[in-house]
Amino acid sequence: MLALTGSAQAALQDRGGGMIYDTTRKITWLADMNYANTSGHTGNGVFGNGTMTRSAAIAWADGLVYGGFSDWRLPTLNLSDASCTGGIGPGSGFNCTGGELSGLFVTDLGNKARESVLYQVGDTPEQIANLALFSNVQNNSYWSSTNYTGGFPGAEWSFAATSGVQGISVIIMGNAVAVRPGDVAA
Repeated sequence: MLALTGSAQAALQDRGGGMIYDTTRKITWLADMNYANTSGHTGNGVFGNGTMTRSAAIAWADGLVYGGFSDWRLPTLNLSDASCTGGIGPGSGFNCTGGELSGLFVTDLGNKARESVLYQVGDTPEQIANLALFSNVQNNSYWSSTNYTGGFPGAEWSFAATSGVQGISVIIMGNAVAVRPGDVAA
């Protein structure tokens, strides 16, 4: 069984069948981080290459049946995350580790932000070190299930895989990865 361990780092355990268990957060990830595209998912709000609107991403994850489980959802971000640096408000910024999505990318996969949101179109998350367990990691933003309740219409919480930034954005399309509670091997 493959495992990635370290101080304050979750052990990511390959459960087979395209599912990875996170022993710290007690959740199971889909190993294919663009499964919507891989599976040929289509519908209203779904664009090419697996990108979709946030509402389409929520509907996709909520309706997903994979590995015999139907309780998939989008991962969370932590809006009270004190580990964030350089943000423009609580829970936003670089190198956040408190949410499911940011914790996976920053803590477990080693995606340390460049401390700048300036990057070139086509950049890939090549600074991510521990990708052996995951496939199809995208260089776009990933949607979270965390709702934005501020006063900016159209803004939602997301995590940018390339720059390592969590925050509110008004992106029209992003990618989705699904997560479910518990261990599929239990």
